[in-house]
Amino acid sequence: MADPKGFLNHGREVAETRPVQERVKDWNEVYVPGSLLPIIPTQASRCMDCGIPFCHNGCPLGNLIPEWNDFAYREDWSAASERLHATNNFPEFTGRLCPAPCESACVLGINQPAVTIKNVEVSIIDKAWDSGDVAAQAPERLSGKTVAVIGSGPAGLAAAQQLTRAGHTVAVYERADRVGGLLRYGIPEFKMEKRHINRRIEQMRAEGTRFRTGVEIGRDLKATDLRKRYDAVVIAAGATVSRDLPVPGRELNGIHFAMEYLPLANKVQEGDFVAPPITAEGKHVVVIGGGDTGADCVGTAHRQGAASVTQLEIMPQPGEDRDPNQPWPTFPMLYKVTSAHEEGGERVYSVSTTHFEGDEDGNVQWLHLVEVEFIEGRLTQKPGTERRIPAQLVTLAMGFTGTDKENGLVSQFALELDERGNIARDGDYATNVPGVYVAGDAGRGQSLIVWAIAEGRSAARGVDRFLTGVSELPAPVRPTDRSLMV
Repeated sequence: MADPKGFLNHGREVAETRPVQERVKDWNEVYVPGSLLPIIPTQASRCMDCGIPFCHNGCPLGNLIPEWNDFAYREDWSAASERLHATNNFPEFTGRLCPAPCESACVLGINQPAVTIKNVEVSIIDKAWDSGDVAAQAPERLSGKTVAVIGSGPAGLAAAQQLTRAGHTVAVYERADRVGGLLRYGIPEFKMEKRHINRRIEQMRAEGTRFRTGVEIGRDLKATDLRKRYDAVVIAAGATVSRDLPVPGRELNGIHFAMEYLPLANKVQEGDFVAPPITAEGKHVVVIGGGDTGADCVGTAHRQGAASVTQLEIMPQPGEDRDPNQPWPTFPMLYKVTSAHEEGGERVYSVSTTHFEGDEDGNVQWLHLVEVEFIEGRLTQKPGTERRIPAQLVTLAMGFTGTDKENGLVSQFALELDERGNIARDGDYATNVPGVYVAGDAGRGQSLIVWAIAEGRSAARGVDRFLTGVSELPAPVRPTDRSLMV
């Protein structure tokens, strides 16, 4: 363990963010560069000798959190990096993007602020990159087997890296023009600069993984032809179908899915556009959806110079403390102020959109809403609470309903679906088609980045065993496992 009295002697300190007026003028990450590392040994010392580290249960990857906390406390960064990579292919992604269910399950969190596990994690991996401790791990010998991975998000990348290191020849197919999936085009630059993806991709290339961008399986290349070319296929195409809002006026110009809006802002940072085709500049912006994607839209609108930003959520405002029906170590639904919310805008809870109103040119101008409440478990409108708010750009960030079934991938493979419309799989992540496996949101449904990486690693074991008869690759989660929630 770290310092036996660390949690008694030190309070919780988190990463320092740059001033709002400074950071909204650029697209760099919101944290003060270099400010985190000096406090990390002290913060890691707060990790307790708790007997049963429930942080392991909170994290689907099974991260060895007490072990790398101890190494971080002792400032043995190479050992900390080795322990971190033992369970997680991409800690620089999770350390920036994961909502940290491990911290919700931290034993110290029962009666004190939890250990800053996420900050320790990102400090270890950033230090490892700076020190040259992250190197390519090419296989000693090749198996002669070939694997195609469909999708280059966290699940696909994790599966590809594991299978490449096991000696198989792996090609990753991505329908976008760059590798990374939602990491590349769904996550704004201010949450994770894309240089972190780029250097990890270069590591994977050095290990032998091949990447094919601009190829959509089902449209550009038939799934059946892909199956003939490779000994096995891993489908990690994500849950990319956005939930729509079928209300009057939905057809008006200026109403877009979040995944239509956010990628264009990222493409500006990649140099593809001088200005995004969809912009919030000078407009009254309304974001429908109170989750992380909605917050990403809020932060993006601020940086584009929106006149105002309003975020709507149909559910009631969560509390700042654990609800009694969400006890430790489950992941609680708490009121969260992200960096985007710190930058301004209004958040409105318990409201539902009734319709949109436009001008004579067909452009959205107003959003009409009504307050709602739950009565006997049913969502009910409150009479007399109808009102309208200005809306010249509306983004729909209400989650995703499943993987794309229009491009032919599901039908061409003749894949079976489960009762929720996700691609069905067995305990080894195998579909009903021999040699075809599925990992991540395409099989689980919309979930967290840690679950995607964990599923990619687990599916890789199933594929490896299918190809060779035996596998030593780890499988941290089963397809039926679920988060610590009630």
